[in-house]
Amino acid sequence: MKKSVQFASLFAFIVTTFTSCEVVKGIFKAGMGFGIFIVIAVIAVIIFIISKLSGKK
Repeated sequence: MKKSVQFASLFAFIVTTFTSCEVVKGIFKAGMGFGIFIVIAVIAVIIFIISKLSGKK
């Protein structure tokens, strides 16, 4: 019983603290920007490796 009360209190605290859509929007924008950067970096590395391998033949 005590654990469920603690969980409910914690859940209520989190819900009331993080209700701002701006915070969530900022997190997703940062995540999307970082994800795009990682994808471009991986593609660049793959192109670099392919160019090095094809240049030696």
